[in-house]
Amino acid sequence: MTDHELDGLARRVGEALAARGLWLATAESCTGGWIAEAVTAIAGSSGWFDRGFVTYSNAAKADMLGVRDDTLESHGAVSEATVGEMAAGALARSRADLAVAVSGIAGPGGGSAVKPVGTVCIGWARRDASISTTTVQLPGDRAAVRRQTVILALQGVLERCR
Repeated sequence: MTDHELDGLARRVGEALAARGLWLATAESCTGGWIAEAVTAIAGSSGWFDRGFVTYSNAAKADMLGVRDDTLESHGAVSEATVGEMAAGALARSRADLAVAVSGIAGPGGGSAVKPVGTVCIGWARRDASISTTTVQLPGDRAAVRRQTVILALQGVLERCR
């Protein structure tokens, strides 16, 4: 997906949120705020984007989003349990109706046999629905993994606006 296509996806997300009167919050680890950057690049995003949390360290995940220490210890930062709690925490600490959370191993180091480089977990939470999570294995270098994560996160937000 090109920059122009990513911009178009962010624009569609904004249109869908605005049409339904919904507010979005982001909770990002491996993307370092790129999801928030993509949506705030859209004119008028102040009408549907509430805030973004960049929680790169485990301490930040716990302090800013309320991710439980036992979740981080038992499952690790890159887990569906963690991104579920990140998304729930973003909702609890914002006025958003919908939150997306991401955590992953973008590389080039940091991977393991169980969680290789390219492993990314994404979670979405809506105030009026249950939390949903997924784990994907993304190909490419650090930039490619991060870009694909932004795209998947935004596509999931768009799906949850329906």
